[in-house]
Amino acid sequence: MRSKSRLKSGDEAQIYEHNAPVARSPNDPTRRDLTSGLPLKLLTDILSQICPHALDDNYLSLEESMRDGGCMLCDSRDLAQCALVSRRFLVATQTILYHNVRIDPVHYCEREVNLAEKRKRKSFFERNGEPVDAPKQRVEQLCRTVRDNQSLAIQVEFLKMPYMTRETCIADLARTISVLPNLKYVDLPDGIYSDDRSCSTLKQELETRCPDLRKKKYVHGAERSFALLSQSQPWQNLEILELCRLQVEPDTLISVLASFPALHELRLEDAPMLDDSIFRYSSAAPTFPPITRFILQNTPRLTAAGFEAYLTRPETREVLSHLTLLDTGVLPSELYRILAASPHLKSLRINNTIQRALNPSAFPPLASRSLETLHFEIENPTTSPQDLQPPSESYYQYLSSSILAGNFPSLISLYALSTSLPNLLLPPPPAPFASFQGPSSRLRQPLMLYTKSIPEHDWYLTVISPPTSTNRRGSATATRPISFYNGSTQLGPQWGEKARDSVIVGNGFGGYLAVPNEDGPRPSSPRGHKHKHSWSKSSKGWMG
Repeated sequence: MRSKSRLKSGDEAQIYEHNAPVARSPNDPTRRDLTSGLPLKLLTDILSQICPHALDDNYLSLEESMRDGGCMLCDSRDLAQCALVSRRFLVATQTILYHNVRIDPVHYCEREVNLAEKRKRKSFFERNGEPVDAPKQRVEQLCRTVRDNQSLAIQVEFLKMPYMTRETCIADLARTISVLPNLKYVDLPDGIYSDDRSCSTLKQELETRCPDLRKKKYVHGAERSFALLSQSQPWQNLEILELCRLQVEPDTLISVLASFPALHELRLEDAPMLDDSIFRYSSAAPTFPPITRFILQNTPRLTAAGFEAYLTRPETREVLSHLTLLDTGVLPSELYRILAASPHLKSLRINNTIQRALNPSAFPPLASRSLETLHFEIENPTTSPQDLQPPSESYYQYLSSSILAGNFPSLISLYALSTSLPNLLLPPPPAPFASFQGPSSRLRQPLMLYTKSIPEHDWYLTVISPPTSTNRRGSATATRPISFYNGSTQLGPQWGEKARDSVIVGNGFGGYLAVPNEDGPRPSSPRGHKHKHSWSKSSKGWMG
């Protein structure tokens, strides 16, 4: 601090004297801590706004639970500095920091540029230096902290770290989770899912020291460990189970699933051995448990008949709310059976490649009073002729007729692999002086329609509005090209009512391209007059 006598001018001295710190007595009311009267829970809620990612209670990995528009490491550092205020702040900040521990690899802000340079180990002979593995050091520090302080260890419920860190720090991870009895989710290396020998110690610590685990995954190679779960029953509170490429018998699968009383989400992927027998009910043996979120992928032997038998049980019919069918034995033409048997279904996704067109009059219409989100992704075979109408269009006509009939009163979002569906959901305008009126729309609320031509493209949004008293046909709001074609003069007044001079062709992305005809010149840019000699009068000039 500079003394008043060393200031250069009188103005600076006056400013210094005005802003100089004043020593206050301990009994000064302005020194009173205004947060001392707040309940600890309210203080914790206020401090949690500094570090919002610590409140995440999802069972997603570090990469899947990233937040946009913030730096998680900076938020954790700011919250840790709040612990220096008082002891009450220390208790509140520790509760937040150690509830969901994230070990992010880098700072997602400008601080990473300076910190990355400081982390390099430089020497006289090595000017560039090798960067220090910061995530590994953070795992070692966390391991030392929770092993030395049991009160902090019992607060950890979520532990997330980068992929390379959990693959290289298996020993440190095993020592860390051995003292975390209330752990619900942890990012694990891939070897533990397939019973790799390098993860045997980590697997043993997870089964014996973490009884409150909520999510687990098994892949090909872990069939023996999966079969022993029905006897050991290490996780009675398990909620999410993922099985990928497991070669197990249906009886083994049912006995293991029945040993998890809290299971509500199940994912079966690449299971060609499973058939409809897993849904068979038996009073003398364990049965398939009720599932809230059911995801099936590449299970060709599971059909609509098996699902219909599974949903006949009241305990399963009342629970199922989310169903995903990806390349299964459930055909899109049999989807009405599943919708009729699941009255509380909120979300449904079906993805299938069909070989032939559908006759909509041969099947009952689709109907569901509870469905809010529908992914109806029907793909055409790769060998289908390009000059004929693709067979998937008949399925989208079947879907559009069911929606226009008012069979989905709660539907909010619809995803489809068809660019013609927005036109199908708008009934044709009534012809003047016509005695027969076409089918009318019975939509009760706006429909968010997401379409695209192929799975690799982005979703294209179209809002389908329900009909009103002034607009009985309804409307579609989207940035779609509008046609000005007229039957008599070929083009409407917007084009001067002249015969067309170009051909409109599709560009493959839902839009259109204007192709010049053979007689007229090719359209050029504003600077095109400098290169007029490069164009040919013939169409071969711009095509080849």
